[in-house]
Amino acid sequence: MSPVRKNVEMLDPYIPGEQSVDSTILKLNTNENPYPPSPRIRNLLQNYSPDPLRLYPDSSCGKLRTSLAELHQCDIDQVFVGNGSDEVLALCIRAFVERNQEVGYFVPSYSLYPVLAGIEDVGVYEVPLSETFTWQNPNPRRASLFFITNPNAPTSILFDRSVMESFIDEIPGIVVIDEAYVDFSCSHCLDLALARENVIVTRSLSKSYSLAGIRVGYAVGARSLMGALGKIKDSYNVNGLSQQIALEAVEDRAYFREIIDRIVKTRVDTTQALRSRGFAVLDSETNFLWAKPPSRKAEDLFASLRADKILIRHFPALATREWLRISIGSDKGMERFLDAVDRCLM
Repeated sequence: MSPVRKNVEMLDPYIPGEQSVDSTILKLNTNENPYPPSPRIRNLLQNYSPDPLRLYPDSSCGKLRTSLAELHQCDIDQVFVGNGSDEVLALCIRAFVERNQEVGYFVPSYSLYPVLAGIEDVGVYEVPLSETFTWQNPNPRRASLFFITNPNAPTSILFDRSVMESFIDEIPGIVVIDEAYVDFSCSHCLDLALARENVIVTRSLSKSYSLAGIRVGYAVGARSLMGALGKIKDSYNVNGLSQQIALEAVEDRAYFREIIDRIVKTRVDTTQALRSRGFAVLDSETNFLWAKPPSRKAEDLFASLRADKILIRHFPALATREWLRISIGSDKGMERFLDAVDRCLM
């Protein structure tokens, strides 16, 4: 008999975007920020003394939580910091879902959700989006916890706010609004997390703050919900250096705004360029595009670009196989991408 738990043996693991050590490859496949993090972080690292590494970090992430609470105009007890927002999502299932209950989410959406549910050996309730990737009403009584990625991934679009609120009003369980890409958007739902007892908003420093490498994310919500997450987290779930780096990035609001504006402008320009070439491109509120090629199968264009050392994402499931997800890179990077597209479509 295998010593591995049966649900783990049967688990289909999360498959991240391809990584490469080849510096000539253009990575537009993992929604990383093409620009460096705040210059304040370089100063921090240049002057960093290794002596604190012998000590345990602040288990409560007090300074970072204080800064985030000030940013979002809430109490520090309404903020929880995790080892990436992925840890926060996992803790939400552990804290709020019983073994005989279900986790709900839309399809297509973030493909980590079913993996996290499988790890905890709980059921899943998948709600297919419409053919145009818009909201389809879930049964509010079905799942005890429902994940809503907003703006959604990989489709890049926002859900209608009023429809979301109606669902939140009806569901007796917890709604986790995963706002990993919200800093590139015109709207957010943080006010819902601060006003309602059954809503949690999660955010990431990976994309908008250019800090995917340090794994810091956080949640905002009711004190009781954040307290529950705090009870079950690892004792020291965020290392000390990551806490300091994250703090510097969060407090450099001018640089943050500058980078967001640059990426949004490039997103608009690239959307127009692709549409002029016949692509169908949804109105993105993220740092990536969801695009359907005009004259070639998506998987073929994906393969051709990969051969040209440009990585994007293709999801072969039935609902997504005609589409491609394209991360927004620098202006120079997107020019290279469009030149390659032109060659592939000739």
